[in-house]
Amino acid sequence: MRILSRAVFREVASAAALGTVLFAFVLFLQKLGSGKYFEILLRGSAEPKTAFYLFALVLPPVLSFAIPIGTLVGVLIALGRMSGDGEITAMRAAGVPARRVALPVLAFAALMTAVTAAATLHFTPLSIRETFRVFNALIAKQLSAEIQPRIFEEQFTRSNSVLYVGDVIALPGTVAKWRNVFIADLTPPSEQPGGERDYGDAPAITIASEAIAVPDPVRNSIQLSMSGVSSHKVGADVGQYLNTYSPKQDQLLEAKPREEANAKAWISMETRPLAEAAKESREASIELHQRFALPVACLLLAIIGIPVGVSTRKGGKPVAMVLTVALVFLYWMIQISLIKLAQQGTLGVAQAVWTPNLLYALAGAVMLLRLERAGDRDLLGGMGRWFSSLWAGVRERFQRTRSSGDAPRLRIPLLPGVIDSYVTSEFLFYLGIWLATFVLSAHVFIFFELLGDIFARGIPYQKVLTYHLFLTPKLIYDSAPMSVLVAVLVTFGVLSKNNEVTAMKACGVSLYRLGLPILVLAAVMSGGLFALDHYYIPDANRIQDGILNEIKGRPVQTYLRPDRKWIHGEGSRIFYYKYFDTAQRTMIGVHMYEMDPATFRMKRHITAESATWEPRIKAWLFQNGWYRDLDTVRVTKYETFQARTFPEVTEEPSWFLREVKQEKQLNFADLDRYIEELKQSGFDTVRLQVQYHKKFSVPLFALIMALISIPFAFLTGNRGALAGVGVSFGIAIAYWASSRMFEEIGNLAELPPGVAAWTPDGLFALAGLYLFTRMRS
Repeated sequence: MRILSRAVFREVASAAALGTVLFAFVLFLQKLGSGKYFEILLRGSAEPKTAFYLFALVLPPVLSFAIPIGTLVGVLIALGRMSGDGEITAMRAAGVPARRVALPVLAFAALMTAVTAAATLHFTPLSIRETFRVFNALIAKQLSAEIQPRIFEEQFTRSNSVLYVGDVIALPGTVAKWRNVFIADLTPPSEQPGGERDYGDAPAITIASEAIAVPDPVRNSIQLSMSGVSSHKVGADVGQYLNTYSPKQDQLLEAKPREEANAKAWISMETRPLAEAAKESREASIELHQRFALPVACLLLAIIGIPVGVSTRKGGKPVAMVLTVALVFLYWMIQISLIKLAQQGTLGVAQAVWTPNLLYALAGAVMLLRLERAGDRDLLGGMGRWFSSLWAGVRERFQRTRSSGDAPRLRIPLLPGVIDSYVTSEFLFYLGIWLATFVLSAHVFIFFELLGDIFARGIPYQKVLTYHLFLTPKLIYDSAPMSVLVAVLVTFGVLSKNNEVTAMKACGVSLYRLGLPILVLAAVMSGGLFALDHYYIPDANRIQDGILNEIKGRPVQTYLRPDRKWIHGEGSRIFYYKYFDTAQRTMIGVHMYEMDPATFRMKRHITAESATWEPRIKAWLFQNGWYRDLDTVRVTKYETFQARTFPEVTEEPSWFLREVKQEKQLNFADLDRYIEELKQSGFDTVRLQVQYHKKFSVPLFALIMALISIPFAFLTGNRGALAGVGVSFGIAIAYWASSRMFEEIGNLAELPPGVAAWTPDGLFALAGLYLFTRMRS
């Protein structure tokens, strides 16, 4: 290459590296967020090298999308800068046509095409297979019986037991001390020793005051050494009730084996076997053609990016990002539409997959031919001038001040002034650009992820668009802190590079004063995010979750769960029933165990064929049953009945019909009430408690991002926007990793929920305050 070609190649490569890293980071977070990476790693006690290996396996599928997008970003940024700085004009004046830049650009695009082809044809299928292999290995090592206090654990299918523990005390190593242990053996009577049918098929109950639990991950079991053990079992006759007491007793609880996860058909298959399968399967043929078409998109996006970048007079990097997202989104929309026709058999697979590439190739060729036409006939140049004039008018509104003929007014430093308006307008512009970029990138990625399910189930376009419409608020909520971070770094990076910060400091304006309007806007944005999550996002999530279930072919979400057979009642009562008739408000095959709160010994056992709620007397009417009062293992009273009520049983039917809700479908007030309801019934609420505190901590991070990014922006000096974006990656990765890690640690009850949710905010806020106070103003 000659000097010009080498210069263009280097500039395109550096900008493309930035774009690839940016979009890879967004897609990387989206990919990890959609799986249970941290939960599996933490629960499986994976070694650091295994964790890094698993994260590395996410990169090939992500880079398959990010490299074509990054290539287009590099072309648009590099050529747009050359055009904006007059270098393209200088080349033309020297007799060098603008098409001369096409050679190094296409050389770089060809290199990226080869890299993307390696990712799609070999590394992506390999990484998918390896990911599932590592996941299954980690899952196999996990002990599925990780017990939480005051929760009914129903995962001991091998030992056919249900476990309830009142309190869990961690001991050194993996050993734990349990208090108030309640174990119900649900083995059918015909399978029990003796084999005769027991009255009411009542579970055999074992109660212990304390137990030492030693997990055995290899055998997927827990060995219990219990003390103060009493057992209670109904005999073959209604009058028989077998009670025993033992100061010490051992018991083994075997957890159910985990099922191995498997990848979807075709996507993990090697390319050669896939080519053979494509001869008989249309789905395999689509996957095969996509593996070859995606790398070619690097070359075609570069071809169409050359005239677009050269014709970009002003706007710089933000305009390049907007054009990138628009072009990529249009590309995927065309391809998805045509592939749907191919899956329906109305269009050939090759035509469907390759038509977008052909259209972009033709569009790029036409625009390259028009590239040397006069500016007044240059369509792209006209569009750029129209956009520039429109933005100039918007900025003028932000920066409008009083004329010199106005009466003088008192200037208070904390009130908005010319500099505040200028900094604010720059920040809002970049904030809007980056927020739109992140949200649209996530839309494109999610859309492509759901492509197979959309086609397989024939989901109408209107429903898919509705899903994305109601998904947008959640994406805005998730992307806002990152957008604030990048916008602040780019804003002050550009101001520093243009020496505007130096000029303001020379006029007596401190760096703290420059950052003040950004902090105020970030605080307002944090409040806006909290309001968005409180008033709008829960309803939007209910709608998009319902559509997503339809796209995925999952059953519609069930809100009432009468199938939960073990319920913790008020006080120290435990209920068990075989079936709950929601229409009649009737429990079938019900057992109620009343425990002594002080000693956790059974003091009453009620059994009935049914129990019906009578609203007139506001009590349960138990029919055809008996009850026994006990003193440890001695029966003090026994009585049968045909129908009677028990005044102490005050739980209403709503107590047993808890709604199954997701935290993202609830605002903080609804989630708080939901957690209290589940706590009273003995359900696991640790994960929900973490999410409750994150309802407050996540919106606040927009302000914390501004606080920590302002010092970093000035530290980057005159290196400009690219340096600011680069620094933002490091900060964002650090925040995301710490946030997910502490969240999963909180989910495992290793930290209090509030501490797990607020620790990332506290760490980054302290770092931001330290850097803020160290700024050389």
